[in-house]
Amino acid sequence: MSMLEVNRLSIAFCGLKAVDDFNIKIGKGRLYGLIGPNGAGKTTVFNLLTGVYQPDKGTILLDGANITGKRTIDICQAGIARTFQNIRLFKDLSVLDNVKVGLHNHYKYSTIAGVFRLPGYFKAEKEMDRRAMELLKVFDMEAFFNYKASNLPYGQQRKLEIARALATGPKLLLLDEPAAGMNPNETAELMETIRFVRDTFDMTILLIEHDMKLVSGICEELTVLNFGQVLCQGETSAVLHDPEVVKAYLGE
Repeated sequence: MSMLEVNRLSIAFCGLKAVDDFNIKIGKGRLYGLIGPNGAGKTTVFNLLTGVYQPDKGTILLDGANITGKRTIDICQAGIARTFQNIRLFKDLSVLDNVKVGLHNHYKYSTIAGVFRLPGYFKAEKEMDRRAMELLKVFDMEAFFNYKASNLPYGQQRKLEIARALATGPKLLLLDEPAAGMNPNETAELMETIRFVRDTFDMTILLIEHDMKLVSGICEELTVLNFGQVLCQGETSAVLHDPEVVKAYLGE
């Protein structure tokens, strides 16, 4: 069974079709890329997958379950997590607390327990601290647990955003231009991080990226979008050498 199967997904804004009959099928454990020129509709696809936008038509199946039209919080609980092109951390919170925010799917206590600091509150907070530290250790960031998120270097902020997404316990991780703003050394480290996440967490990953070195280096399959429509799909090397892809995206 595929981890993600999307059929005929479409949405229009003021009569302009931003995504038109979009289809994709991603097998479990695959590292898949979604590429295309600026304005092709890539982030709109992510917003449709995560419930930010409701599709005009089409279906979205996650691990066989229909999540079409569900709320963002329900889709997160079903197993999709994402990062953003512009990093969206709680910059005034600590590194540890940023990861704990992502644990909301798994640990809960009542408002009364929180206000009056009842035993249930301390038990849940202790367990969240433990789990958050485990995730930080995976990314070699445990030494920074008490730092403000805003004080981390850019590359470490990217890692923290991925760690927070993983804290939700996803089946499918969406990465929106994770290499944006990175220098070559940071990008190379990011490539290793993405591979590590896929292998360590047995994760299925779908990423949007413009850095062709990163795309060709880690993606096993690609879909190319152009003007909201699928231009080409398939194995990475074949797609990147397709004449229509070269013309529309890479340049003649």
